Amino acid sequence: MKVIICGAGQVGWQIARHLSRERNDVTVVDSNADLVRRVTDSLDVQGISGFASYPDVLERAGARDADMIVAATHSDEVNMVTCQVAHSIFGIRRKIARLRAQSYLDAIYSDLYRREHMPIDVLISPEREVAEAALQRLAAPSAFDAEVFLDGQAHLLGIQIDEDCPVVNTPLRQLTDLFSTLRAIVVAVRRKGRLFAPSAEDQLFPGDEAYVFTDTADVDRTMEIFGKRQGSQERVVVIGGGNVGLAVARALESRPERVRVKMIERNRAQAERAADQLDRTIVLNGDGLDAALLEEAQIGGADAVLVVTDDDKTNLLAAVRAKAMGCPLAICLVNDPTLIPLMGALDVDAYINPRATTVSSILRHIRHGRVRGVYSVGDAEAEMIEAQVLSTSPIAGQRLRDLGLPRGVLVGGVLKNGKMVRLSGDLRIEEGDMVAIFAMAPQVPEVERMLQVSIDFF
Repeated sequence: MKVIICGAGQVGWQIARHLSRERNDVTVVDSNADLVRRVTDSLDVQGISGFASYPDVLERAGARDADMIVAATHSDEVNMVTCQVAHSIFGIRRKIARLRAQSYLDAIYSDLYRREHMPIDVLISPEREVAEAALQRLAAPSAFDAEVFLDGQAHLLGIQIDEDCPVVNTPLRQLTDLFSTLRAIVVAVRRKGRLFAPSAEDQLFPGDEAYVFTDTADVDRTMEIFGKRQGSQERVVVIGGGNVGLAVARALESRPERVRVKMIERNRAQAERAADQLDRTIVLNGDGLDAALLEEAQIGGADAVLVVTDDDKTNLLAAVRAKAMGCPLAICLVNDPTLIPLMGALDVDAYINPRATTVSSILRHIRHGRVRGVYSVGDAEAEMIEAQVLSTSPIAGQRLRDLGLPRGVLVGGVLKNGKMVRLSGDLRIEEGDMVAIFAMAPQVPEVERMLQVSIDFF
């Protein structure tokens, strides 16, 4: 497949990295020649320096015979014009655009949107993706990472393994014997900075980070078994009243259980806008690092604090201060992946990486076919792939024990006739089943071959 990626920033680079590994013909376009050089020096891709919305630049990038274009520059306007030019002049069939401005999103998501006026096949809103990720973190407060799969019937949970974890030094094979009714499997472990897919004989040690795929009904029990307590979030403080904070507060207000939300926003105009658009949320205007203001927000009595300003360092420091003042759970937004290793040392419970959520969303739409969900784990080190099994798939009709999965690949869950089933070696994978498969990055093409989904994009 021939793909043009417009924008050589972190999102564009990660998408190019994934697609080039899978032997696609990838060309990256960016007006910054240094960013283009960085991509072409580190990846097996072509690079074009120039404005992505210019027809002559797209022509040089090979738009005449491109199958797909991903517009992920820092400018909404450039992304929209790029898709228009790709459609009107070059007839590119699939166009994906990243848009941030709420005004554009409101118009395009409304009934006024028509394909012939704004030919964008897939619209990615980082703010909406991040807000959804934040709500998932709140749903599993003791997990540092969380994602939903299989029609909401399964979760991927990132769990920090502590000294008092009941299953420390226990071979993973024995977990099935110890907890015979538990529908959960450890699909990945990060140890001393290295992520790997464990074997049945591997054990968990204090300091490990385990990724556990579990039935939604077993989330609380899974967390308990791994030494974590799940508490309800009845009082939440949101620091940051931008689009992300506003979306989270709206969602919390709409929950059936009454959640008391307080918001802190530094910019007065933005705070007034949030106050006008929210019904029950108390909005305070001031600095989220101000101890007196945090005291006024009763941070010590809150169940969780969610820090989602547009500054990474502010987010980290505000989360640390909230924890120091008695808040038991701190979740913060972090754009810079090099800051993520600091989370443990700073006692921040969970983080949200906007680039990772955006990359996961774009990958889900790029691998359209029967793939219904893709979640990028870590720094694009692995993926959790959800897909429907086709009759032509090599795994259709086979039992789990006979699949011959390569090292680094594990089946996390299977949905049959709309219901999660317990994994066993005798379980037969059939046409129409939904499967969730964990794969280290080098093994992703092999998983796509097994599912026969990599060529069905439209």
